[in-house]
Amino acid sequence: MTALRLGDTAPDFEQDSSIGKIKFYDYLGDSWGVLFSHPADFTPVCTTELGYTAIVSGDFAKRNAKVIAVSVDDADSHRKWIEDINDTQKTKVEYPILADADHKVAKLYDMIHPNASSTATVRSVFIIDPNKKVRLTITYPASTGRNFDEILRVLDSLQLTDNYSVATPVNWKEGEDVIIVPSIKDEAELKAKFPKGYTVVRPYLRITPQPNK
Repeated sequence: MTALRLGDTAPDFEQDSSIGKIKFYDYLGDSWGVLFSHPADFTPVCTTELGYTAIVSGDFAKRNAKVIAVSVDDADSHRKWIEDINDTQKTKVEYPILADADHKVAKLYDMIHPNASSTATVRSVFIIDPNKKVRLTITYPASTGRNFDEILRVLDSLQLTDNYSVATPVNWKEGEDVIIVPSIKDEAELKAKFPKGYTVVRPYLRITPQPNK
C-alpha cells in the first residue's frame, strides 16, 4: 500500500485489543485520534512511551483526542505488558493497545519498513481529525523514544489553526503569539478578525496574540 499522506482518509479497521474488539471509526466517534505503533511488547523504550502517554491521557482528553496504541503481539501479551508498564512507570494504562499479530493495521498504515525491520512496526504516529483525515504523520527509528509533549503541541496548533486564520511559528506553545496567514490582505478584514491588533514585521510576516486567549 502507498504510504498515507496528509489529507488522506485514515483507513477504518476492526481489530482485537487489550480492552476487546475495536472498530476504529466507532471508537473515535467525533473525537480526534492519535494512533501510534510500537515494535513489540516488553521492550524498554515502548514501556516508557506507553507509561508517559497514560500519565498525560487527561491532557489528550482535554483536547477531545483519544489515544490508541498498536503492537504486533496479541491481546493477552498486551494485558500482561500493561501490568509491567503500570508498575515501572507508576501510572495506569486505560487506553487500548491494538493486537496486530496479522499485521492488518500495520499494512493499512504502512507501519512496517522492510529496510529497517521486516516484521516489527516502526514508531509511527498519526493524528486523525474528527472527519477521519490524516493531519500529521511522524516516523521515528526504533531506538528513539517519541516526544508526546510535541504531539500535544501539534494538536493545539491544528485545533487553533482550523478555527482561525492563523499559523503557528517555530517552537510555538499554547498561549503564545501566532502568525496571520498571508492570504488575508484587506485591512478591514484584518481589523475585524484580529481586534487585539497585530505587528507587521514584513508584509508577509504579521504577528498577533493568540485569538482565542
